[in-house]
Amino acid sequence: MNGFEKRAELLKAKIRETVLAMLQDCEPKHIRIADIASEAGVSQVTIYNYFGSKEILIREAFKHYVTEHVDDFEVFMSRGPTFQQFVEYVVKADTEAFRRFTPAFIQQMMSGDPDFAAYIDEVTQQRAMPLMHAFIEECKEKGQISDKVSTRMILTYVNMFVAQSQKLLEEAQQSGKGEQFFEEFLHLFFYGVCGIEPEA
Repeated sequence: MNGFEKRAELLKAKIRETVLAMLQDCEPKHIRIADIASEAGVSQVTIYNYFGSKEILIREAFKHYVTEHVDDFEVFMSRGPTFQQFVEYVVKADTEAFRRFTPAFIQQMMSGDPDFAAYIDEVTQQRAMPLMHAFIEECKEKGQISDKVSTRMILTYVNMFVAQSQKLLEEAQQSGKGEQFFEEFLHLFFYGVCGIEPEA
């Protein structure tokens, strides 16, 4: 990559980050190319040259966000976490996405943009799921997970909670004690209502 290409990539990254920051407070329909250009300190022509349209820019920015988080997840998994650390990471990462973007925006991207939905399905099936499946099997061998429960059921159980990330975030915010809330949630996830922890 030559100097011109490096500068172009840095400029694209700046534009994407600008859009992601704006999406924390605004719905996509309320964001104009002129606003993005002003915030990023570039011309509208530059944005059109790099991305073609506002819709493509928003899709590419969110795809880049997702890709970075999948990359981070792979790095995390390579460190050999325990199953408890894995669940904590997954739930908090998903909750962070809902903290950064509105549920309406995420739903719009998933159901209103076939290309983005296809991309998410591809990333999930080809990168995330094989990694999680192998990890759970390894945890079973180490005795960290009961071998009485199938890998599919464990993934279903984890995904059930992940699907409620928005509700968890709302409850945590209403409690006024976010960290304590998630500590109690994770304790409940692993040890149930009775709270009986295994002996060390």
